Amino acid sequence: MTLLMAFCDYVGNSIKDMVSAPRPSSPPVRRVTATKDEKENAMEYGLPSSHCLNTVCLSGYLLHYVLIYYPQRDGIAVATMLGLVFLLVMLIGVGRVYLGMHSLIDVMAGVGFGLVILSFWLTVHGYVDEFIISGQNVTSFWASMSFLLFFAYPNPEFPTPSFDYHTAFNGVAFGIVSGIQQTYNLFHHDSVPRVFSHQLPLAVFLGRILIGIPTILIVKFCSKAIAKWLLHILCNTLGIPIASSCYAPTTPKGSDTEHKQSVYLQKLVAIFPQKAYDVDTGIRFLQYAGLAWSVVDLVPSLFSYLDL
Repeated sequence: MTLLMAFCDYVGNSIKDMVSAPRPSSPPVRRVTATKDEKENAMEYGLPSSHCLNTVCLSGYLLHYVLIYYPQRDGIAVATMLGLVFLLVMLIGVGRVYLGMHSLIDVMAGVGFGLVILSFWLTVHGYVDEFIISGQNVTSFWASMSFLLFFAYPNPEFPTPSFDYHTAFNGVAFGIVSGIQQTYNLFHHDSVPRVFSHQLPLAVFLGRILIGIPTILIVKFCSKAIAKWLLHILCNTLGIPIASSCYAPTTPKGSDTEHKQSVYLQKLVAIFPQKAYDVDTGIRFLQYAGLAWSVVDLVPSLFSYLDL
């Protein structure tokens, strides 16, 4: 589900920034944004609707999972579940139009792209799982693919937060893959205890919540701090000028720190264009990769140590 979400986010936001079709003009449309996140989301382009695209993919994939792994259902139950999925998608679409975030064309495009992505994912998800669980050089392959996806992302007509959202999901996907391929046979196989079963009663589940959630938040904070420190030192060592709007101090080209570096290291990076690189992308990627890794590797290891 998480990898599908990351895939939807990348494809949907890439199409948005490539097409660069604006949201409905406000005014005359009255756009409703009650929170800071909603105001930031409104800065993205409009086509396709990411909410509709993601809802189609995730609800459709969840429905597929239920029908495959719990097939003992009659036609009425299946029709009811299909009706609920259709109702959810329709309500999301109506809501996006009502809030002034999308036009009807944006919503229809989101549903259409969602159906295409869902069909593709249902075809390949088994191969993806098999590769992550038992493939060779999984982490290095995923790291390389994540790096390439950054450079393959299209440049929009005007800057939007879509690339930042992709960076976060890209980091989460990398963290989950790198953790799962190391610990699948320990913590994530089909025989692990199920929630609220006799193997995992409510008291143990609450203990996991009280220990797991704070651990994840601490790792997220530490990953961000380490990434800020590490990338800043690395760029200074290599003489690479950096720019940052959120996380790190800017190192302009030609600063005194560059002159203190070895000539050899500077020659290694001389092949790259001498411009200021946005270090925020790397910090955000490592921050969310650390968060996701803790969910599937560190926290389950901690549960095992504490007999939870």
